[in-house]
Amino acid sequence: MTAETIETIDALMARYAAGTLPYPAHILVQSHLEITSINRDLVAGLEELASDALQEAEPQPISDRAQRLTSIFGSAPPADAIRHRSTSIFPAALRDFVGFDADEVPWRTKMPGFREYDMDVDGCHASLFWIKPGRKIPAHTHEGQELTLVLDGAFTDIFGRYGRGDISVANEAIDHRPIAEKERPCIGFAITDAPLRFTGPLGQRLTDILGA
Repeated sequence: MTAETIETIDALMARYAAGTLPYPAHILVQSHLEITSINRDLVAGLEELASDALQEAEPQPISDRAQRLTSIFGSAPPADAIRHRSTSIFPAALRDFVGFDADEVPWRTKMPGFREYDMDVDGCHASLFWIKPGRKIPAHTHEGQELTLVLDGAFTDIFGRYGRGDISVANEAIDHRPIAEKERPCIGFAITDAPLRFTGPLGQRLTDILGA
């Protein structure tokens, strides 16, 4: 997903501020910043440091000037331009990215109690997911990196609870079994750069896949 492994939320915010995330991951972080203010000050500070460093750097000639200007003017606004908390399940950045709102998702059932809408963009697999209340996702690890943003509802795993606006960061060192809370479905947006690998006893895997 990046040249360096993302292991913490702070590292993810630093990659966002530096502009080194793939586009779907950039949208995930921008959506997080739109939903909650928890990391806005951190990102604003990192962007200010980057701006100061840029001003002190020696000027360099720009190649492909017209193409770069087109890319800049077509990019999303910086985090400090996001000043309100989103009241929709899908923040504006995500709606613009996928082209529809939460009530228009063309879901496909992948397992009982688990629906998904997926796409491949910029070398990543991006997906929206819907998990039935109380549904256990089969225990798995990751052959690469996974970023998950909760848009509605919540899930828990061995690391804690993730509710609206929270981001889960996982990699090949993480083995977890997310469970949607029982009060309402869990809806989220996930980015991976490599396949998942199911773990745990065979009987548990089959039970979790069938949703029993």
